Amino acid sequence: MNNLLTTGEKLRLHAIVEDGASLRRRVLMGETVRIGQAVSLMVGALQQNHRILFCGNGGSAADAMHLAAELSVRFRSAVERRSLPGLALTLDPAAMSAAGNDYGFENGYARLLEGLGSSGDVLVALSTSGQSANVLKALEQARTMGIVIVGFLGGDGGAALPLCDLPFVVPSKETARVQEVHITLGHTIIEMVENRMFGN
Repeated sequence: MNNLLTTGEKLRLHAIVEDGASLRRRVLMGETVRIGQAVSLMVGALQQNHRILFCGNGGSAADAMHLAAELSVRFRSAVERRSLPGLALTLDPAAMSAAGNDYGFENGYARLLEGLGSSGDVLVALSTSGQSANVLKALEQARTMGIVIVGFLGGDGGAALPLCDLPFVVPSKETARVQEVHITLGHTIIEMVENRMFGN
């Protein structure tokens, strides 16, 4: 079996790398003010013993759990610090399936947020389309509770855009590329939160 990439595969590899790098550069370097605002929001919430909550679907649900774990466990092994209250609303499959069964899938995150969230918390909502029904319902619920919303969105931001207090929009319709930028953005913000709270 030939293990070498074909010319077409090499061209596609180059396109994937360049497209991903370009998107990360555009979003992260073009949103330095909003990144600073997100860091300040999260640090302020954490210093007041509030939570950073996360939600998303599919790969974005995995990213939500990933980023919550960076807060609740640690981000960098060189920084020894206390656990921070990061919580992914996806963490309990029994609760998620019960909420979906009893209230409908689109209301699952909103139902959990009602019980787990409180005014002063920050919700990080991940949606590559900005159109996920259950994420939109969570955003509506968060607004009624005084929870600040940071949106990690894609495409044109979709219906989620006007519901977010601090939206970050990755201008791409390719789900994989959007998710790659979202995780880089999340890592960047969490590293800066950690630096502000515990030093470099």
